[in-house]
This record gives sequence, C-alpha cells and structure tokens, in this order.
Amino acid sequence: MSVALAVLAPGVARRLPPRPAAWALACAALVTAVGWTGSLALLAFSGVALIPEVAEEGRWSVTALRAEDPVYFVVAAGSALMLATGVVALGVAAVRQIRHLAWARAECARLDGDLELAVIDDAVPAAFALPGAPGRIVVSRGMLRCLGDREREALLAHERAHLRGRHHVFQSLWRLTAALNPLLRRMAVAGGFVLERWADEEAAQRVGDRRIVAHAVGRAALASAGSPRPAALAVTGGAVPQRVRALLAPPPARRSLPLVLGGLLLALCCASLANAASDSDRMLDSAQRAQCAAHADIVGMPPAADHGHEPGPCCTGHGHP
Repeated sequence: MSVALAVLAPGVARRLPPRPAAWALACAALVTAVGWTGSLALLAFSGVALIPEVAEEGRWSVTALRAEDPVYFVVAAGSALMLATGVVALGVAAVRQIRHLAWARAECARLDGDLELAVIDDAVPAAFALPGAPGRIVVSRGMLRCLGDREREALLAHERAHLRGRHHVFQSLWRLTAALNPLLRRMAVAGGFVLERWADEEAAQRVGDRRIVAHAVGRAALASAGSPRPAALAVTGGAVPQRVRALLAPPPARRSLPLVLGGLLLALCCASLANAASDSDRMLDSAQRAQCAAHADIVGMPPAADHGHEPGPCCTGHGHP
C-alpha cells in the first residue's frame, strides 16, 4: 500500500479537484501509516515471542509457536528495527510540529492589531498565513507594492483559504505519517502542492477571475524569489508553474472513480491487517494450549479442559482456556 501511494498518489492528486484530493491523501496517509505500524508490530512480535523469557511470561510454547509461525527471524528482527526507528522519527517530528505551532501562535500574539490582516513594514516581498486562534495573514509592504488591486485581493483570498481550511492540520498529518513511514514522503510533498491548489481555487471563486489569481501567484513568486520564507503557509509555496498553468485552464472536473478505487484499496489494507491480527491471536492460543498440555503431562495428569476442570495457571496467559 505504501509503495502504491508513493508511485500513484502524486500524479492522481494533481488531476483531481484539490479539496477532495487533500482529504483523500490525508485519509490514505493515516490508514497506511496505521497499517504500516501494525504490520511491523505483528512481524516483530513473531520474533520477540520466541524469546524464552517472553514465552514464559506469556505462558505459550516456543516449540509450537516456531512450528506455526512462517516468519523468518531475520524478517522479524528487521521489522522490529524499522518499527523502533519509525517511532523515534515520529517522536522527533511531533516535537518539531508542536514547536512550529507554538512559534506560529507566538508570532500571532506579537503582531499589532486585532484584525485578521497584519501589514509589516518590510521591503522584502512576503505573504503567508500563521495558524493560530484564529490565525493571522501577514503581508509585507514590499509584496503589496508588487501587486495590483485585484491581485492583492486574490493574494488575501488565497491566504484566507489556508486559514479557513485549517491546512496546517493536513500538513502536520502528512509530516508525521512520513516520519513514521518514509515511503510516504512523496505523498507529503504532493499534499503540499494540493493545499496550494486548494487555496488557488477558492481564491479564484472569490475573485471571480482565474487569470487574476494566476497573475498574483506568478508575480508573488517572482518577487519573493531568493528571499527567505518562513515555515508557514505561503502563496509562493508548491510548484508555482504548475499552479499557474492549472489556473489558466478550466477548473478540474470532478472524478469519483479514483476516489472509489482508493477507498477500496484502503479497505483491503484494513481487512488484511485485521485478518493478520486474528491469525496471530489464534496462533498464540494454539501455542498456549500446547504449553498447557505439556505442563499437564509433566505433572502427570491430563489437561484440565478434558475433564471439565478450571484451566491451570499455564492456560490463563492469553485470556482463553
């Protein structure tokens, strides 16, 4: 699933209307990251469960588990390493995202005035949205001088769309899932482009002229070329030539088939993971029954289940008789 998303998602997302494409990418990233983590955890546990100390604590038979488990130990060890690496990377990415959001809120509080728009006295062209409660749009005087009246309206509508759509939540989700599963990094990049296209389309609807928005995007990008950009949602983000080309073309047509096929693929991913978890649960039950039978043979009596007695301590590790 991760490989399919890495290969297909960027191209498909660019051909879909940006808003449903962003939601589809977010759902796909979340489900795939959960499936990736669950699969690695199941594979890693198949190796950890063979450790004698773990088997003794869980009260299952190592011999029976080794006979039933088709996973090679090197695969289990590699999965455990990948899982640990992903969890550490997820923690680092989460800390970075928290710091970024805290920085954005602090910058919002430092800006003068209570209006949504804040104009800073800076000759460097810049325009971006700061997520917060409720968030601010920051535009420099240098950027305002580069644009005409209609283009300024388009720029503000673009940044307002970022805030209204809470696009920073989408960005955070893609960055966290890409940290957990490196195969999703291409999809995170595609997601950033889709968010800019989403804001472009909303700005075009607000202004009523797609060509004006295309001119605003192009001029803003040229004006701010080479200047440092803050870690925020900006009109100059994404692949600007592709965005301008899309704005000069008619609005993208709605296509439901790719979304339906993607939903079926995600459902298949969830079903396969649930089936694997169920198989693992039955495998542990079987290993516990084998351990219980071995324990009964050692003490010189038949298994308790055969005589209707309560199961002994060896049979209660997994919660089943």
